Amino acid sequence: MEMKPLPFSEPLTGLSEKGIAIHHDTLYAGYVKKSNEIRTALEPLEHGGDVASANQSYSELRALKDGETFALNGVYLHEAYFDVLGGNGKPNGALADALARAYGSIDAFIAYMSACGMAARGWAVLAYDPIASELRVYTGDAHNHGGVWGAQPIIALDVYEHAYFIDTGADRKTYIAAFWNNVDWKKANARYEKAVGNR
Repeated sequence: MEMKPLPFSEPLTGLSEKGIAIHHDTLYAGYVKKSNEIRTALEPLEHGGDVASANQSYSELRALKDGETFALNGVYLHEAYFDVLGGNGKPNGALADALARAYGSIDAFIAYMSACGMAARGWAVLAYDPIASELRVYTGDAHNHGGVWGAQPIIALDVYEHAYFIDTGADRKTYIAAFWNNVDWKKANARYEKAVGNR
């Protein structure tokens, strides 16, 4: 697995270049590195290695499998987070229309997902659930908690302190507002249309 570059080059409003660089080049990069390390460690176990010690309390296999979902979801969620940044925050397109239908208005949706971001310890994620054929906002206290299998992340809002402390200190609410001001709705629409097309 290789680290993806930032998908935008222009400075963001309210989110500093330094903060984004640390978030992307250190934290996200760390999840990519650990995902690769775990993958390498699992390969011999997947191909006839000694798994006789597997145990639900503690075993090498349990630790690796737990670390696998934490690190890999850390990669995928951060890629979804960075993927929709770099815009002017003006909602439009099929996704905005679908959100207005589902939540009554785009403002109501943003208020709800922002509140989910205040309530979560790690993530608020707008996802398309292909089984229910609907958009849902899920929260997670860790990368491998709170997600629903099969649901495709459309907009991922990172609310871990590392995402905003350098810019807003403990003021998460101001950070969340800045996030929405930088959403690229064309990219979010593309993610939505791909998810709906894959159902």
